[in-house]
Amino acid sequence: MKTDGFKTFIRERAAALGFDACRFASAAEPWSAGERLAHFVEAGRHGDMGWMETTLKRRAHPTAMWDGARSAIVLGLNYGPGHDPLPEMDDRSAGYISVYARGDDYHEVIKGRLKTLAGQIAAKTDQDVKVFVDTAPLMEKPLAHRAGLGWQGKHTNLLSRTHGNWLFLGVILSAAEIEPDEPETEHCGRCTACLDACPTGAFPAPFQLDARRCLSYLTIEFAGPWPEEFRIAAGSRIYGCDDCLAVCPWNKFAQEANEGRVQARDALVSPRLADLAALDDAAFRALFSKSPVKRIGRDRFVRNVLYAIGNSGDSALKASAEALLDDPDAVVRDAADWATSRLSGI
Repeated sequence: MKTDGFKTFIRERAAALGFDACRFASAAEPWSAGERLAHFVEAGRHGDMGWMETTLKRRAHPTAMWDGARSAIVLGLNYGPGHDPLPEMDDRSAGYISVYARGDDYHEVIKGRLKTLAGQIAAKTDQDVKVFVDTAPLMEKPLAHRAGLGWQGKHTNLLSRTHGNWLFLGVILSAAEIEPDEPETEHCGRCTACLDACPTGAFPAPFQLDARRCLSYLTIEFAGPWPEEFRIAAGSRIYGCDDCLAVCPWNKFAQEANEGRVQARDALVSPRLADLAALDDAAFRALFSKSPVKRIGRDRFVRNVLYAIGNSGDSALKASAEALLDDPDAVVRDAADWATSRLSGI
């Protein structure tokens, strides 16, 4: 077992690299997270995310993906906003982009730092390491829970007593044996604020999510036209949804992010729907350069914008929808027709 002095060394290096949390967990001990994930997939709650089914066995446990894994170093980077973002949706002629996607892509922000830290750990232990930033079949949230960074709340997201709901996660798996920290316990109590806030009723029970009803899934992962109930429920949300995160009482302890690259760009806070609807592919890529939004592509994004236009109640936006009735993409045309119909009676 590596000593507390070695863990202090890692924590100090992690802090110097800009991480706000660093904790340790066993990567080899049994857990129930794999079984819960299997039930989630068996129930079809993963929707069209077929990769969750094809990688299910590898996701079941860290050692199912890498049998040499013994320890997990779990890192957190605070991306807390400087204010409650939800009132921004009062402006229905503007789009709402999830807080996590308003700055640079967190994968790119974190990955290089993780590699630097992993190299320092490998040099000290002479053992293999692997780095993960939500891009491989590793369940980071259960590892973060086990390491004591926080717990998975009733909304299934990681929740921290010191950072609220606003932590990006990265993990370094090591073949070295490092003494684990104490896991966090659940501190949701009787509170159901996150469940009550969900605009689409995506939580069939506390600590359970049906992604097929989740606006984050629909705006980002789902490529086709939406059922009308979700189009209406989306309001002005055009990329992701923060409702269940932002209403959590634990956010009273959260602080605004220090890392400049994850802070919001002015252009991505309440962007005008008329401007977004007019984006062609080149303009879309330019606006969302280095942003996670870019990965969903112009067509899916404009579909989301048109749903928001249909919900806006702003007759001046009807022309923006009508301009896309002949768009080359069938899903965009469908969304434009829906938005135009919604605004025709105004």
